[in-house]
Amino acid sequence: MYALLTILILLASVLLIGVVLIQKSKGGGLASNFASSNQIMGVRKTTDFVEKATWTLAIVVCVLSILTAFVAPRTLVQGGSRVSNAPKQEQTATPFATQQQAPAAPAQPAK
Repeated sequence: MYALLTILILLASVLLIGVVLIQKSKGGGLASNFASSNQIMGVRKTTDFVEKATWTLAIVVCVLSILTAFVAPRTLVQGGSRVSNAPKQEQTATPFATQQQAPAAPAQPAK
């Protein structure tokens, strides 16, 4: 299930990239390229289709991403980072101690 959702996300992402690249930056979109076919589809209908396709694909990518987070295998979720899973080394009391403890004073003889 996880692999299927991942493939669907990749497919929707590639389609979204294609749809966004089709659009013209100033709102012309496909309408400027197909000016002669205005009798069939109309200028406004082409732009509406591209805009609806963009929003639909963006929503599909978001929903599939959320579903993939819930379906992800537990080993991926609970694995953590390699740093946190590394074997622990013994900690020294002061690894960079600059002061050494003074030796104990010799015992004074009793008078």
